[in-house]
Amino acid sequence: MKIGKFEIFKKGFRAYYLLVVSIIVLTIAIQTIIQYSLNRQRSTALVVNLAANQRTLSQRLLNEFYSCKFHNCDFAEMKLSLNKLYQMNQILQTGDEGLGIEAMDNKEILDNFTKLEPHLMWLYSKLGSFNNFEQVAFNDIRYRVDRFTEIMNTVVTQLQKKSEEDIRTMMIIEVELAIFSVFIVIFEIFFIVNPIINRIMGQKKKLAEIAWHQSHVFASHMKNIRDLEYVLKVEKVPERQREILGFISEELDQLNEVSSNMVRALEKNDKKQKPHHLLINKVEDLLQKYNLVPTNYISDDDKVHSAKL
Repeated sequence: MKIGKFEIFKKGFRAYYLLVVSIIVLTIAIQTIIQYSLNRQRSTALVVNLAANQRTLSQRLLNEFYSCKFHNCDFAEMKLSLNKLYQMNQILQTGDEGLGIEAMDNKEILDNFTKLEPHLMWLYSKLGSFNNFEQVAFNDIRYRVDRFTEIMNTVVTQLQKKSEEDIRTMMIIEVELAIFSVFIVIFEIFFIVNPIINRIMGQKKKLAEIAWHQSHVFASHMKNIRDLEYVLKVEKVPERQREILGFISEELDQLNEVSSNMVRALEKNDKKQKPHHLLINKVEDLLQKYNLVPTNYISDDDKVHSAKL
């Protein structure tokens, strides 16, 4: 790719870079899903606790009404319990962003909340005014509270079952993601780490071959050339001098052949198609198909070249 004075990354490096970025994106996605799972479990647990607290509030309301009816009355406390009972009933159905509670979407649970509505509205209408509550019979209040508590027990049980199902579902998803993560690591090892290591080892072997040629073959030919050069200096016969020059020319030709062999040794394995190259080529073809990479600046080596506009 050529943008301004940016460097051109060839196919190998670009494909490796794309694979690494994909792995990072997948890892972030996995962590995001896990975080969502934890938040969902926290929200579900909060809903169950609030629903269970509704039963406590209804019993508190009954006790406070009894105190107001037959003992000292604290109407403010009774009204506060009634308002909490009413407001929390709405929150459990419609949700609350501040508390992190989502709107209820389970039809069976919503049906039970619908059954709660007449009893809750009756309590609110009878106990909401200080002038009216004294005319209400205690047995009527107890009946409404008992019905409310009975239905709310069913709601709490349903919420607990829903919570358990959600947790099991999230656990399955997390296990699947963990297995997927293992496959990602294995994929990275076999298609990114191992090819790079093999390439480094191959280059190391080639460099060792070059070092051997330099220390042995080159040294041998250079010694022969120096010896022939010395003989040429002391030789006075023209025919012998021409013969020695011929020998020197042969040594130089052999030296050039050794140099060519070293270059071929470096390039010998570069053109071999390795298994992971098939995947890299598919990725590159996909990028080129959607014109994400200009084809004018693509080559098949793994080197980095600079280019100017």
